[in-house]
Amino acid sequence: MGTTQSTDRNRARALRRVSGKPVVVCGGAGFLGVHLCARLLERGEHVVCVDNFCTSGPEAVSSLLVHPRFELLHRDITVLGLNEIGTPSAIYNLACAASPVHYQRSPLDTLLASIRGTDNLLRLARETGAVVFQASTSEIYGHPSSHPQKEAHWGHVNTVGPRACYDEGKRCAETLCFIYRHEYGVQTRLARIFNTYGPGMRLEDGRVVVNFIVQALAGVPITVYGDGTQTRSFCYVNDLIDGIVRLMDPEKEVEGPMNLGNPAEITVLALARRIVELTNSSSQILMRPLPKDDPPRRRPDISLAKRVLGWQPQMSLEAGLTETIRDVERRLRAGEQSSCDDLELKPRARAVGANAL
Repeated sequence: MGTTQSTDRNRARALRRVSGKPVVVCGGAGFLGVHLCARLLERGEHVVCVDNFCTSGPEAVSSLLVHPRFELLHRDITVLGLNEIGTPSAIYNLACAASPVHYQRSPLDTLLASIRGTDNLLRLARETGAVVFQASTSEIYGHPSSHPQKEAHWGHVNTVGPRACYDEGKRCAETLCFIYRHEYGVQTRLARIFNTYGPGMRLEDGRVVVNFIVQALAGVPITVYGDGTQTRSFCYVNDLIDGIVRLMDPEKEVEGPMNLGNPAEITVLALARRIVELTNSSSQILMRPLPKDDPPRRRPDISLAKRVLGWQPQMSLEAGLTETIRDVERRLRAGEQSSCDDLELKPRARAVGANAL
């Protein structure tokens, strides 16, 4: 880090010593993490953002660095120590690559982030009394035998497939939270997060919404994998962050996992066509073989979140897509680049080749 960032970090540490316990956001420079850090700052929290920058960089939080209650710590959660974070009141663990494009590049690191990293954070929480938020995922349901997916569903996951490093890592992280809660009294909150999108997604993120938008704006074919009849349910990022904040309310005691997502279901092909319409694009739909273990349906049952948190998504898909398209257009005009491995480079952006969901 440069001198300015080091000075800002020292000032933030001094302020924490004066003003009380911080909250720690691990994976805070990622898509969800940046939005969560901003929301917590709005609520008056002192935020320590921890990230190893495996899928992002310091520029992701550039707008937050000037805030006097924000500190950026370049560290891996598997080696994070108490001397670096002090005595936090809460630890939010979002530190794991969430897109197949990223987590399949280094599957061992992905798996260990969820196992060793989560174990380390729970140990820190056991010592400090911090409440731990664990970002789990709808991927733990694998190829579900019931629809929509309820928290009681155990899932059907291939333990040796290309997605297993992420799916099984998150399942093990849930088990670790259960053990630390029941054996050591660590307060944990588990959210099984379904597909989330919105402004701020990296253009090379690899997940389906930003893929389709970048391709549509570039005028290149939109790649749909399989026949496009697989379904997903897309939650706007502000709604998701609201659900996380509510779940961490100390008055809302929730022992088990809770689904957070939008129950409005749409096929991938219909999503592609919707984005073509909203961008006035000339892009055609290009069908490609379906990746191994790609789940056929995803839709959360959010009855528990409605009942306990009084939470449900507010943003419609069309309104959320419109906001996301504006954000991507702005960044492309500013010169931000997207990239891919398997489609040709176009004047404005590369089309991303994975229908990552």
